Amino acid sequence: MTEKLDMIYLYGNSPRDGAYMDTLIPLIETQSTNGVKVGIVLIHDGVINASSKRKATEQVKKLMELPIAVFVMAPDLKARGILLDSINNAVKPINYEDLVDILDSSEKIISWM
Repeated sequence: MTEKLDMIYLYGNSPRDGAYMDTLIPLIETQSTNGVKVGIVLIHDGVINASSKRKATEQVKKLMELPIAVFVMAPDLKARGILLDSINNAVKPINYEDLVDILDSSEKIISWM
């Protein structure tokens, strides 16, 4: 499904919990600058960050500009009433089977919730 990632983050916080993203973005920036292949999976309320129908926070804009793989859980989007055609173009929707493949092929998994 995807190239092998060195590190994958599971991010489940809504945009209202910006402090979590404030801490995470510099870490991802440093890792990707140092050649680490990083990805992030938006899950639970974190999928709200993928919506292009709402005004993106500065943190979300920064996240989408990073040279990383950004995934979003399609079932979590559906549970929150967010349509697939209304997500940011930088984000790839995935299902549970895809998530298992991504986690299996990643060296490290970090839950950021």
